[in-house]
Order: sequence, then structure tokens, then C-alpha cells
Amino acid sequence: MSNEVFTQLVDTHYSALYRFALSLARNGAGDLVQQTFFIWATKGASLRDSAKAKSWLFTTLYREFLRGRRRDARATSLEDLPPGEQEIASEHLDRVARLDGATVMAALQSVDEVFRAPLTLFYLEDLSYVEIAEALDVPIGTVMSRLSRGKAQLRGALEKEEKAAGAKVVAFAAAKARRTS
Repeated sequence: MSNEVFTQLVDTHYSALYRFALSLARNGAGDLVQQTFFIWATKGASLRDSAKAKSWLFTTLYREFLRGRRRDARATSLEDLPPGEQEIASEHLDRVARLDGATVMAALQSVDEVFRAPLTLFYLEDLSYVEIAEALDVPIGTVMSRLSRGKAQLRGALEKEEKAAGAKVVAFAAAKARRTS
């Protein structure tokens, strides 16, 4: 795509996209629009019908907004926790500190490939179940099953790693809930 065509596309749709982004996310509207045009610059040439560029841009902007919201929802702020849980025990901090990126990536490599792919797409690439299902060409139920089994394998690999280091792994929240019920 030539620079002139891209510039014309930006000039034509920027205001409308910015208004839409502003209605979705007041603080991050400019970033959403910029990310949308970046995605267009990298993937827009694959659009078959150039008359659908406007709807493609709006759809992409909305998907980016949802992806960001999902990512933000996964992160829990300490202020959002009940008063008794706002203080993090120092032993948990020590456990997490021992789990550096290299340790987690090594443990991830020990997970079976069929489970490693969905784990990587979900946690590292921040894709939704639907997007993972499309990327791997499997049903959503299979994605959920593989994520569950992959987390179990990863947890086991991390526990082995921690036992070798003489410490204990912090359990996933879902695992804690099952143990207590």
C-alpha cells in the first residue's frame, strides 16, 4: 500500500474512529486509534474489498478495545481486594520472586506441544478462546480443555523446579478453590 493511499485513509476515517474510541475509552482513545491504524498498516492489504475498509477499521478498533479490557480485567489491583487480603504475605512474594521468566519458560517447554500452544497464545499473546480456536483450527471446548490440562502440566513442572530449589509453588486460584471445596 502506498503512503498516499494510507494517508488518505487516515484523513478520511481518523475523526470518526477517534470519536468512537472516545466513547469506549476516554483515556486511551488516541492509543486505540493509533493501534488500529498500525494494524491496518500491517494487515490491511489482505482486505479483499477496499470498500469495506471503514467497517474493518471500526471492527478492529472495537476488538482492540475489548482485548485491552480483558487484559486489564485479569490484573487485580491491591485496592480492589477486600481489606484483609490487601497485605501480601512476604512468603508469597519470595515464591514469586524465585519464579523468574527463564524458569517459567523452561517449565513451559516441558509441557506437551498440544497444550503449550494454547497456553502461549492465551497468556503470552493475550488471545481470546475464540481467537485461539480459530488459530489452532479446533473447537472452543477443546481450547478450554487444553488450557486446563496445560496449566496442570505447567504447575507440575514448576513444582518439580521448586522442589529442586527447595521451595513450594504458589497454586493457581482455581486450584485453591477446588482444594478448599
